[in-house]
Amino acid sequence: MKNIEVNKIIDPTPASDGAGVKLKRSIGVEPNYFDPFLMLDEFGSENSEDYIAGFPPHPHRGIETVTYMLAGDFEHEDSTGGKGRMTAGDVQWMKTGSGIIHSEMPAMKEGKLHGFQLWINMPAKLKMSKPEYIYIDADKMSVHKDDDKQVKVIAGKFEKAEGPVKGHNVAPIYFDVELDKNKDFKFSLPTTHNTFIYLIKGEIKIGEKKHEKVKDSTLILLSRGEDLKVRAQSNAKFLVISGKPINEEIARGGPFVMNTKAEILQAVQDYHNGTFVK
Repeated sequence: MKNIEVNKIIDPTPASDGAGVKLKRSIGVEPNYFDPFLMLDEFGSENSEDYIAGFPPHPHRGIETVTYMLAGDFEHEDSTGGKGRMTAGDVQWMKTGSGIIHSEMPAMKEGKLHGFQLWINMPAKLKMSKPEYIYIDADKMSVHKDDDKQVKVIAGKFEKAEGPVKGHNVAPIYFDVELDKNKDFKFSLPTTHNTFIYLIKGEIKIGEKKHEKVKDSTLILLSRGEDLKVRAQSNAKFLVISGKPINEEIARGGPFVMNTKAEILQAVQDYHNGTFVK
């Protein structure tokens, strides 16, 4: 059994996206790509000026976007005719495939907005597949609860709680963990997977080796191994996200991620020609 240890601790970079939504970006900057994860943004503010302009209609091709709301309301609409409202605790898992144009706009004028968007790469053979969604409503989410912790399961399985994403090519694991002070979170991971923890609040210690202090809004890249152990130094909340690498060359062009530059140029051309949405 090989213990999983801290590989790198990264402070997110302040960024802005959409029509000026302020956020903290970690994956997508440092590291630029943590196969199969392309981007991780934490958006959140009590100040409506930081989020009110939202994300007006924009295209995607070749990726999956996983949006997880912790607070606030977002309305989304897309080129397939799908629309709806996301509220606190909801997840929207969108496989953009061959192409989708969508918007995400705040359905609130004031108050706290907080959430995450994760981009997962798609392998070449699936990049031009038909777009599809998985919605997980907060009240239907599978949750494990005991005296020490609460684990919300968005993907993967923890004890008896299991997420709805099945048969996925990267075999993803996505947990939202709340852990009481001086208690441990333990989990066995596949040795094939790349794994990170995103600490939302509190302070944690990972693995058996000494590492720098980790506190609030921090990305922690982990070594590969089997046994993950996280100890809460204070009451803590963090995401555990893991997936099997795709091991393919990637080419990026804003909201498009393909395998070659020519495919990116084709996506841009399709978008401008009006042939983007199949």
